[in-house]
Amino acid sequence: MPSLRTVSRPSPVLASQTNGSTTVPLQRIRALLVSPDMEVRRPLLRTLEALSADVIVCSTRAQGEELLSTQTFEIVFCDEHLPDGSYGDLIHSFDSEHGIPRVVVTTRTGEWELYFAATTKGAFDVIRSPWHSRDVQMAVIRALREQDHAASCRAVA
Repeated sequence: MPSLRTVSRPSPVLASQTNGSTTVPLQRIRALLVSPDMEVRRPLLRTLEALSADVIVCSTRAQGEELLSTQTFEIVFCDEHLPDGSYGDLIHSFDSEHGIPRVVVTTRTGEWELYFAATTKGAFDVIRSPWHSRDVQMAVIRALREQDHAASCRAVA
């Protein structure tokens, strides 16, 4: 099944960041959405598009792994369960040469045990479906801030 690629318009939320009296444009977000469930994909895709993200959608872990091996993404949204594995399998497959994106696990249960297990396995965050667009926005903003912080720490060292 081919992946779905979308390109979006600029977002007021992530288009710029005020630094004192100067407005600094932020980078364009590249997001991967791994979900076989249209009920999960549709609202998440709409929210990411509203954030001005370039989004590629796929349905399986194997498709996600293939895309992650050839392209760079700042953030990955992945269902807890996939037809051919789980978010944990996808995280385990990351190639550190291409950079490791922040993974946000999407779930219908939202139990504390899942959050603990997911973050222990390397997930960045967990959001429970149905979510509010603000949950997705906050996950993206936090991921970009942590990425910028890590890059500035590497530059200092």
